[in-house]
Amino acid sequence: MNIGIDKISFYTSHYYVDLKTLAEARSVDADKYYVGIGQEKMGIPAPDEDVVTLGGSAAYPLMKDGELDDVELLLFATESGIDQSKSAGIYVHGLLEMSSRCRSVELKQACYSGTAGIQMAIGFVARNPTKKALVICSDIARYELGSPGEATQGCGSVAILISANPRIMAIDPESGYYTEDVMDFWRPNYRSEALVDGKYSTMVYIHALLESWKQYAELSGRALTDFDRFCYHIPFTKMAEKAHKKLCRKCKVETSAEQMQLLLDESLRYSRKTGNCYSGSMYVGLTSLLDTADEDLANKRVGLYSYGSGCVGEFFSGVVQPGYREHLYTDQHRNMLENRSELTYQQYEDIYNYGVPTDGGEYVFPQYKTGPFRFSGISQHKREYESLVD
Repeated sequence: MNIGIDKISFYTSHYYVDLKTLAEARSVDADKYYVGIGQEKMGIPAPDEDVVTLGGSAAYPLMKDGELDDVELLLFATESGIDQSKSAGIYVHGLLEMSSRCRSVELKQACYSGTAGIQMAIGFVARNPTKKALVICSDIARYELGSPGEATQGCGSVAILISANPRIMAIDPESGYYTEDVMDFWRPNYRSEALVDGKYSTMVYIHALLESWKQYAELSGRALTDFDRFCYHIPFTKMAEKAHKKLCRKCKVETSAEQMQLLLDESLRYSRKTGNCYSGSMYVGLTSLLDTADEDLANKRVGLYSYGSGCVGEFFSGVVQPGYREHLYTDQHRNMLENRSELTYQQYEDIYNYGVPTDGGEYVFPQYKTGPFRFSGISQHKREYESLVD
């Protein structure tokens, strides 16, 4: 029995900053961002948008299509948690009007937790083949103004339906994974902005890739040349390119610039426009690959590398299923990205400094452009959400 991705839907905010605007404000050449890190835009969430509304909006098309009726497990992966106790997935469960017969928990391990959710969901479906699991990866990447990581900010969510006999991708059983306790990136409870040691994090990312690939290759017997495409965790697109070059060098596989473009470019297109989506990052890449590939990818094997600072890395793979294009939300994704509103630098800074109140008072938030759901306010220390659909 094959188990894997039955549906996949991606969502990002309606607002963005073009990195040439940020470059001008920071008095640097725009190519530092466009070429140096391979990013063009960064998604900026409105004050009434958070990981719950992002996640609910990503899963909303599945709700509309009746795809959530058999879901009995909801796993919400994020490193942008909103509560120390209650899972953000519980809020989404309510917004999506899902069945009460459903387990729901939140998962955390930096950008890796979405992949942990996928693997846990596969185990659930293996025991319950007639049921499905919903994994939501939802995050807001936020760094201090003027910091080295500022240009890699972004936001987005990916909703992934896991089932038996999947219509989009069957996940291979082999997997290589690696854990090591490092401090390359972290965000203490008392901070809203992450701390990062960029150069060190790049080194750990590569080391975890090589170690997890080694395990995967030993278990599967596959070589690097057995893959038709690759998707990597994408803190910025140049990181994915650098990682693949390192892996090719380690495996003594010569890869031309043209081959690199074929293997990676389609998976990087959305991320250039959204910025880092943390736990959803690699799955934004997978969505981009499936949506934008000119070639029919049916029966093609895709290598998948997920990395979470701190650190955990995992290399696994999947085979794209025949007829997968009929089950994508390609037009919806393209329309969303093409119809966002660009912010001026001052608008970006104003939104950045609009912090969610923490004094326990009563607040009603102004309405901006969001998806079908919005974060409407706070009352008696309780977050309140509003559905904008009938």
